[in-house]
Amino acid sequence: MAEDTRLIHTGETGKPLVKTVAPPIQKGSTVLLPNAAALYDDDHFQTYGRQGLAAHDALKAGLCELEGAVGAALYPSGVAALSGAMLAVLKAGDEVLVVDTIYKPTRRFCDQVLKRFGVTTRYYDPAQSPQDLVASAGPATRLIVMESPGSLSFEMQDMAAIARLAKARGILTLADNTWGAGLIYKPLAHGIDISVQALTKYVGGHSDVFMGSAAASDPAIAKALDDGVLHLGWAVAPEDAYQMLRGLRTLSVRMARHGENGLKIAQWLRTRPEVVEVLHPALPGASGHDLWARDYTGTCGLFGFVLQPTPPEKVEAFLDALEIFGLGFSWGGFESLAISCDDQLRSRSHRRTYAGPLMRLHIGLEDPADLIADLERGFAAL
Repeated sequence: MAEDTRLIHTGETGKPLVKTVAPPIQKGSTVLLPNAAALYDDDHFQTYGRQGLAAHDALKAGLCELEGAVGAALYPSGVAALSGAMLAVLKAGDEVLVVDTIYKPTRRFCDQVLKRFGVTTRYYDPAQSPQDLVASAGPATRLIVMESPGSLSFEMQDMAAIARLAKARGILTLADNTWGAGLIYKPLAHGIDISVQALTKYVGGHSDVFMGSAAASDPAIAKALDDGVLHLGWAVAPEDAYQMLRGLRTLSVRMARHGENGLKIAQWLRTRPEVVEVLHPALPGASGHDLWARDYTGTCGLFGFVLQPTPPEKVEAFLDALEIFGLGFSWGGFESLAISCDDQLRSRSHRRTYAGPLMRLHIGLEDPADLIADLERGFAAL
């Protein structure tokens, strides 16, 4: 063969890869098949790298172990996982009931995309009882989308009861379980049909990679999720799948520290005269604590608190004085974050009145004493 040909095909030894602790990062769009018969044998061979290579397969296997699932699909972001899972089970003419406290990008998808494709969205109050919620479903209701605790305001729902009642009506249920991360709450074990999480948050754990997942214990639903990813052309990079698998392996030890630190800060905030209420379901006496104690095996570092009536410029002064807490909307990484929330509450259909401004903290892996000192700086500025 000519040198040009030899250089292109050099390294194609066919030798098996050596075994390492982590899977290899395979990079490739083309998958080489073993023989001509395999070219169109879709039941046994994958034909494109987009369908997943070694790191993807290992991550999906790990997520199935975490979630108690028969199948898990990967998406390029958390909101892609939520929208992809809904698209996988909804069709024109269907109605979806969505908790009013849902993650804002999910609401945007429902209002701007599902609407264009003939799917009706109705938002329900998280305080509504499971019985009243399911009774409100109509003949077109196909799916109930839940998030507990609720985004920003941390309302708890009895998702197990909703799932049980919905199943009796032939209605599917989906839980955004990013707060529980598949670790401290197991949606599928509580009868929910689809468990979705933004792996970007706690599974990734380092604020440097985007990804989402949807998992199911019913093989038919798991296949619908896989088909949806295939038909829409989604893919995640092998390097990202590798990083997510690495994060998954340390999830339990990191979550324990997030949860421990978060409770310390939440308990301290309860002693502050500037604070009216701490919104943390794992905190004894907090709203939703009984449901948390019944269904959750731990907690994370994300919670809210309500300030005494305070003008916006003083809320900004509080945030601007923080030195360790960053001002950022994502969460789940090793670092602590703070935001104000009132601007995001205006789009809700069932608005709750708070005594003062609503704030949200993500408590990272820093020393709690340093975080308390930083919040004291903020309160002094306020």
